[in-house]
Amino acid sequence: MREASHIAGCFSSRVRHLLHLHVARGIQRYKLRLRQCFKNDQQTMAEEGRMLIEYVTMNTIAIRKILKKYDKVHCSVNGNNFKSKMQAEHIELLQSPWLIELGAFYLNFDGIDGGEFSEFCSQFSCDLNGTEPVMTLTLPNSTKLEYSLTCAICLETVFNPYALSCGHLFCKLCACSAAFVLMFEGLKTASSNAKCPICREAGVYTNAVHMLELDLLLKRRCNEYWKERMAAEHAEDEKQTREYWDSRTKYAIGY
Repeated sequence: MREASHIAGCFSSRVRHLLHLHVARGIQRYKLRLRQCFKNDQQTMAEEGRMLIEYVTMNTIAIRKILKKYDKVHCSVNGNNFKSKMQAEHIELLQSPWLIELGAFYLNFDGIDGGEFSEFCSQFSCDLNGTEPVMTLTLPNSTKLEYSLTCAICLETVFNPYALSCGHLFCKLCACSAAFVLMFEGLKTASSNAKCPICREAGVYTNAVHMLELDLLLKRRCNEYWKERMAAEHAEDEKQTREYWDSRTKYAIGY
């Protein structure tokens, strides 16, 4: 379990660092743009992303073979039970929200020319026009993964998406509503007793992952929808903030 946890932690931290460079804002974004005048950072980031995909594939296959061999040699089901335990502990690589972010990174990536990277990027696809929006990732070992991009609360394509610790995706507004916190307070202020609306697991909001690459992908692919949702979210945020401070003011002055 320690080894599996270390592998998952290494993957998430490296993806987090890679994507931080790609979606940097403010002065940091300016510095990165300046650096690109002297160094091809886009190609370096694309190569790093490919190595991480291979890292996931290699370790997923290795863990599966080890557990299968263990059950065969010992005539047990402990290996299969361990896979379930990994999923419950959220250290199963193929369930990681960072894998979805990595896929969105490649779908957003348009700075590399050449057959080598174009062929690799073609392993990722996103269908936002079907009855259910999905992202499809095809790993180098031909494993095909599909991730639903529908929020289970509003039943719309996720907007400003967050992945809870349990792996389920929600719009920020919907997740805040489910956690009984205001938008300007953020999910980190959610109670440890707040539960995921799907799996009912508690304590999954504090370490929720803000899916910035996925949000950028939706902004580019569904710009009109994204603008409508952005306006609606801002209006709701302003309403919640106004009502909150109105109630605090009334409480302070005693009426």
